[in-house]
Amino acid sequence: MRSSRRLLLLTQVNTFLPIKQCLRLNRRRSPPSTAAVPSSSSMPEQGVLLLGDDRDPVDRVEEALHCLPPYDSSLRWPAGDKPPFLYWKIRDFAHAYRSGITTPSVVAEHIIAGVEEWSNKKPHMPMLVYFNADDLRKQAEASTKRFQQGNPISILDGIFITIKDDIDCFPYPSKGATTFFDKIRSVEKDAVCVARLRKCGVLFIGKANMHELGLGVTGNNPNYGTARNPHSIDRYTGGSSSGPAALVSSGLCSAAIGTDGGGSVRIPSSLCGIIGLKTTYGRTDMTGALCDCGTVEVASPLAASVEDALLVYSAIAGSRPMDKLTLRPSPLCVPNLVSPDNNNILGSVKIGKYTEWFHDVSDRDISNTCEDALNLLCSSFGCQIEEIILPELEEMRTAHVVSIGTESFCDLNPHYRAGKRTEFTLDTRTSLALFGSFTSTDYVASQRIRRRIMYYHNEAFKKVDVIATPTTGSLKLGESNYVVSAYLMRFVIAGNLLGLPAITVPVGHDKQGLPIGLQLIGRPWGEASLLRVASAIEELCLKKRKRPSAFHDILNA
Repeated sequence: MRSSRRLLLLTQVNTFLPIKQCLRLNRRRSPPSTAAVPSSSSMPEQGVLLLGDDRDPVDRVEEALHCLPPYDSSLRWPAGDKPPFLYWKIRDFAHAYRSGITTPSVVAEHIIAGVEEWSNKKPHMPMLVYFNADDLRKQAEASTKRFQQGNPISILDGIFITIKDDIDCFPYPSKGATTFFDKIRSVEKDAVCVARLRKCGVLFIGKANMHELGLGVTGNNPNYGTARNPHSIDRYTGGSSSGPAALVSSGLCSAAIGTDGGGSVRIPSSLCGIIGLKTTYGRTDMTGALCDCGTVEVASPLAASVEDALLVYSAIAGSRPMDKLTLRPSPLCVPNLVSPDNNNILGSVKIGKYTEWFHDVSDRDISNTCEDALNLLCSSFGCQIEEIILPELEEMRTAHVVSIGTESFCDLNPHYRAGKRTEFTLDTRTSLALFGSFTSTDYVASQRIRRRIMYYHNEAFKKVDVIATPTTGSLKLGESNYVVSAYLMRFVIAGNLLGLPAITVPVGHDKQGLPIGLQLIGRPWGEASLLRVASAIEELCLKKRKRPSAFHDILNA
């Protein structure tokens, strides 16, 4: 056993041997900088509605509703057995509650049955690390009473959401999917993003499974069992937000909150065929998350539709005071999708595409499907695709590994040295062994690279509005295959190292029926522009999407 572990460690370290060489070559070529993002973009977004960082989340969500097309229940509740759509949206639940079709308590029972079904499968494949059916019933009962009395809190009242296990959701423990973290760190209150959702009336299903401490891209977790991909249960969901992606994809909740430090929201969202929005670094308050002290990670929504991602984003967004001082974020806003100018704004969008990078995938099905989606967008709205070049992509990957690795090691090393080493999974210990080999000099060198890579992206954004790539570069099988892991992360790194906003949108399936996601990367604080383009792509590609084979219709059960 020891020899196999040593071999696994050597395999991973050898995979990243060029890191040291890359850092040595780049130490003196640019000044250091630890800023994750630059200050506000000089190019204001068009056709948006300002929400205001400091406003009550209930008011912000109400404002965001005005940016969506009018709700037509006749389109969403047709006669017949099968609905002509993939997922129920948040506004569908709101309509069902307000019209008496069902209640949050009834839906809660369907969710409880679905969670138990997944947990009892062989092999064990729980999507939740912590789940309390009685607590969920109590939350649903309180919401049901509010509807019966005619005073729901907001459009999010009675909406079921799950929280990744590295974000505090009182009174549930936060384990980070370890076996011990809840014993050394108690949860006293909700994380800020959770508190904002609770204020809107959201009901919390529990704490979602994840790759232990977020240090992996598969979602494999020996501690609690591994969440499975609802599109193919013999496949991984991707990670590290594996449980949140599986729950949303399977229909058991409308949305989830995950964390994204190296594609951890976008990778599983892409592989599970849903929406994953990674916000600008500093756009959401990370207080109450286990990963609060880093410079690459944010809390962000996963959702079944762009519309739902927009509503949840409107509730949770809002920078903390120190980030407002240091990062100077642009005003919080969302796209006005019902504006008469919406199509004209879409028609003026310039999409950056680095063709050589775009097609650097293990299977051309992925990039070809993404390219078809872009071409469809351009032919429908008149957008333009502009060829761009982004230098030093391998150096960017190196800088990200050193940045997130050093910050993770700094966070976890005290526990590692305090006798908890053997309680981490082998996967986590392997990662920490690699991260512990980085020096302070390596970290500073990686920040110099970070600054230079940001310059290259800023130059690209002078010519284009968004940058498009596939979300992942591989759909292949593999657990300890680090080449596959590298392909999974190939396109997501810029969002984390540079703090840029990014979103993945499902645009089709490969020959095996697995979902393919298209990623859009935006300017700093440009979430509204991304949501506008993503909404258009989602609508154009809707007929190419398929429901997963493992699906629970919790509203029409």
